[in-house]
Amino acid sequence: MFIAILTYKKPLEEVDRFLQAHRDYLAEHYAAGDFIASGPQTPRVGGVIMIKSDNRALVDSIIAQDPFNINGIADYRIVEFTPTMFVESSLSDILK
Repeated sequence: MFIAILTYKKPLEEVDRFLQAHRDYLAEHYAAGDFIASGPQTPRVGGVIMIKSDNRALVDSIIAQDPFNINGIADYRIVEFTPTMFVESSLSDILK
């Protein structure tokens, strides 16, 4: 499991120019089963994407496709972790 923490390096006006393309990218990877959850940080200084993978190289290739990355909108910090506790057991099946 990975979490991508995005930090905007451009003004929000520039972020908003690429927001629909970024959302289309997210939708594509939700449909492929790559993403578990995502959303903006509060305050809106970036975003977070929870990625279902056990392969860092694959995560890097997925992030490389993000329009925010391609257009220099955000920096990415990738954190790998192993979920071991869940609010309910059914979540462990989703995250495998």
